Amino acid sequence: MTTLIVPVILAGGQGTRLWPLSRSSRPKQFLPLAGPISLYQNTLQRVGDPLRYTAPIVVTNSEYRFIVAEQAAELNLPLACVMLELVARNTAAAIASAALHAQTLFGADAILHILPSDHIVETGKAYWSALDSAVAAAKAGQLVTFGILPQDPQTGFGYIKSAAQIGAGASKVERFVEKPQQQAAQAMLAEGGYLWNSGMFVVMASDFLAECEALAPDTLSGARQAAELAYRDLDFLRLDEEAFARCPNISVDHAIFEKTSKASVVAADFGWSDLGSWDAVWKSAARDVEGNFTRGPVTLENVTNSLVISDHAHIAVSGLEDISVIATNDAIYVGKLSAAQKVGELVARLRANEQTAGLTDANRTTYRPWGGYTSVLSGDRFQVKRLFVKPGKKLSLQMHHHRAEHWVVVRGTAEVTLDGSVTTLSENQSIYLPLGCVHRLANPGKIELELIEVQTGPYLGEDDIIRIEDDFGRN
Repeated sequence: MTTLIVPVILAGGQGTRLWPLSRSSRPKQFLPLAGPISLYQNTLQRVGDPLRYTAPIVVTNSEYRFIVAEQAAELNLPLACVMLELVARNTAAAIASAALHAQTLFGADAILHILPSDHIVETGKAYWSALDSAVAAAKAGQLVTFGILPQDPQTGFGYIKSAAQIGAGASKVERFVEKPQQQAAQAMLAEGGYLWNSGMFVVMASDFLAECEALAPDTLSGARQAAELAYRDLDFLRLDEEAFARCPNISVDHAIFEKTSKASVVAADFGWSDLGSWDAVWKSAARDVEGNFTRGPVTLENVTNSLVISDHAHIAVSGLEDISVIATNDAIYVGKLSAAQKVGELVARLRANEQTAGLTDANRTTYRPWGGYTSVLSGDRFQVKRLFVKPGKKLSLQMHHHRAEHWVVVRGTAEVTLDGSVTTLSENQSIYLPLGCVHRLANPGKIELELIEVQTGPYLGEDDIIRIEDDFGRN
């Protein structure tokens, strides 16, 4: 009988180096950076074979819970569990919590395949062969990572020193190397015997937890209590916030793999990228004959080896090389493509400035479990938004203390509840919602509902929403 592997997908990161597309409210794993579906959805598809894998356990930030569930539903792929962290504590605590829950669902000897949700991986013969070798080593008691054969002296990856060879199974890890400076990276490639640290792991749940007990007892103690006190919230499992917060904020590499005597690595040469920077996106993309990758409304003239993406304005670039231009509806980033690793430093500066901090958090388009909205225009005592509601979805039954609203239907059919009375509106029809009324918007149709909302009043913040009833369990 074939042992089914339990995928553990880590989907809580913020991906600041891919700003301004990636924001903390909708980070890179949920964006279609490498094709028509998101990186997270690519990861789900990779573990979607029911003959090889169980349904996955996904660990994510509470704020991302509806995106996680909805993007899985779009692919019609089931999830074994969505575990919610109410406070970020890095990968050691997340994996320990998932391993504890996997034991409950699948038994102590469950084989876990731990995967970041934001990597691009080519799943050909080399990939599946490497996975089979890792599973065999995990069954023998090893904690296994994948080492990617390095193509160039990258400074954005960690490295693993090992005698591991392609196709030779798992080998002992000699040491882990932090992200190096350029000269050190070049020296490691010249010496040989070093692999890129992929951040993907295969372990037996019981063996991993035993190493946690020995090497990171505070992490295991906090994770165990957080799991024991976890509670169901709709289709999600909320880890206890107070207990989880007691876990040290440390990566699984530092907490376990760099200390354990059981660490082994499978050398692999399948296509892999963590898409951790704009130059990584460029390298993984299909480029034109001038070495350019573009997406959106873009015109190039005498431009080479560059990346230009726009989701809003038309971008025209002339006479440049080695540049990245990323334009959203509220921010534009321009820089050398070869210096893309420094975007994270720029984002830290923006976040530290009160006037620009909001640019690192949310785009003008905000997504909700029912659809979302885009801010169009705002001024003194008024705000205009474009709302979009998915078929069959409805907003919470709510009221506002400080604002009135006007809704104009642009596309689709709107079902509006206003102080207990229900009205159906079609395209070009409108309705006025006075201050203090109890109201709700729903889409009973088969196509997306789109409308323009005009808010007026002395205070227009999102915290002036008093939810009376909500399908998504929000307060």
